[in-house]
Amino acid sequence: MNNRRVVITGLGAITPLGNDVPTFWQNLQNGVSGIRRITNIDPSAFDCQIGGEVRDFEAKQHFNNPKDARRTDRFAQMAMAATKEAMRDSGIDLSAINRDRFGVLVSSGIGGLKTLQDQIAILNTKGPSRVSPFTIPMLISNMASGLISMEFGLRGPNFCIVTACATSNNAIGESWRMIKFGDADIFLAGGSEASVVEIGLAGFGAMKALSTRNDEPERASRPFDRDRDGFVIGEGAGVLVIEELEHARKRGAKIYCELAGYGLSADAYHMTAPLEDGNGAARAMQMALDHAEVNPGDVDYVNAHATSTGLGDVCETRAIKSVFGDYAKTVTISATKSMTGHLLGGAGAVEMAACALSIRDGVVPPTINLDNPDEDCDLDYTPHVAKQKKVRVAVNNSFGFGGHNATLVAKEFV
Repeated sequence: MNNRRVVITGLGAITPLGNDVPTFWQNLQNGVSGIRRITNIDPSAFDCQIGGEVRDFEAKQHFNNPKDARRTDRFAQMAMAATKEAMRDSGIDLSAINRDRFGVLVSSGIGGLKTLQDQIAILNTKGPSRVSPFTIPMLISNMASGLISMEFGLRGPNFCIVTACATSNNAIGESWRMIKFGDADIFLAGGSEASVVEIGLAGFGAMKALSTRNDEPERASRPFDRDRDGFVIGEGAGVLVIEELEHARKRGAKIYCELAGYGLSADAYHMTAPLEDGNGAARAMQMALDHAEVNPGDVDYVNAHATSTGLGDVCETRAIKSVFGDYAKTVTISATKSMTGHLLGGAGAVEMAACALSIRDGVVPPTINLDNPDEDCDLDYTPHVAKQKKVRVAVNNSFGFGGHNATLVAKEFV
C-alpha cells in the first residue's frame, strides 16, 4: 500500500427518495419516508405489502441506444442512470482521460431477480423455445459493470463483487484498494438492486425478515426502536466516482471528501444472523479506522447499517461500543434506511453518498420512527430531526448475509 490518496469526485443515486442526488439528499435531511404500499406488482397475497420503490423511472432515457434498455434488467437500468448522474457530477471529459486506467466496479447483491422469475414462468408455461435469448445476460450480477464499461469505453479493471448487503461497500473499498495500489486512476464504483418483486417478497417473507406494518408504511422501517418488526425491502442504485488525488487535481475536479479507509471481515458464524457480540462488525470498523489513521474519538458520524431487525440493530450497537469505548455515547449515529428502506446490494453506495454530503454540508440526516428506543440500543441515533454538525470523519457500515462485513471511512479533504 503506497501513499496514493483517493477522493470522491462524483455522486449518482436512484432511490425511493428521488431519482437524483439533490432530491434524495433534500428528502433525507427532511426526514421524508420513501416507503409506500407496493405498486409495481400486486402485493395483496404477501404478508409484507410495503416497500421502498423507485418511482417515475424511465429506463430508456439513460441509454444511448433505447434497445439496450429493453435488453437489461431493472437493476442494470438503475445502475446506468446513477452512473450517468455521477459522470455528469464529476465533470469528467472522457477525451482527456486514459480509459485503460478507468475502471468500473458496480455490483448487485442478487442481480436480475425479476428476469429470472419471469423467464422461469415462461419456461414452465410455454416451453424452452420461448425463453428470451437475453435471459442470462439480463440476470447475471456483473452485467451492470459490463454495460457501463461499454457505454463509456472504459477499459480498466472491471468486475463485480457479490456480498449480499455488503456488496456496495466492498465494491467501493476494492476500487479504493486498486487505486492505492496503482492499478487504476479512477473508478465508477457502487451497487444496484431491484428485488421488490414477487419472489423477493416471498423469499424474505418466508424468513420472517420483513416488516408487516402494512397499515403504516411510512412508519414501518424503525431502526433501534423497540417496536421494530423487520426490515423494509427497497430498490435503487448508488454510484460514486472515486479518483486518485493528483489525477483529480490535474483536471480541476471538485472534491467531496477523501476516501481514507476500508475494512472487511467475516463472522464465520451463521448464514443470516450476525455474531451476537458484534465482533465481526467491530473488526471491519477497526480495520477501516486503522487504514484511515483515525482514532475512534475523531469520528463525527456513523451511518449505521441498521436495517430495523431485532438482532441486527443490537449487534451493531454492541460493535460500535466495542470499537469506540466510552466515546460510543458521544459519536453521532443515524440510520438512513429508516427513510429509504433496505436497498440490499445498492445500500452501501447510497449511504456512502449520504456520508459525502454530510461532510460537504455539515448535516447528519435523522433516524425517523425512533419513538421508543430499544433498551439495548442506547446510543445517539439522531432521532426524528437532522442535526447540524461539522462532519470531518464519517464511517459507513454495511453487513450482509453470509457474515460479510464491510466498513468505509471518509474524511474532510484538506
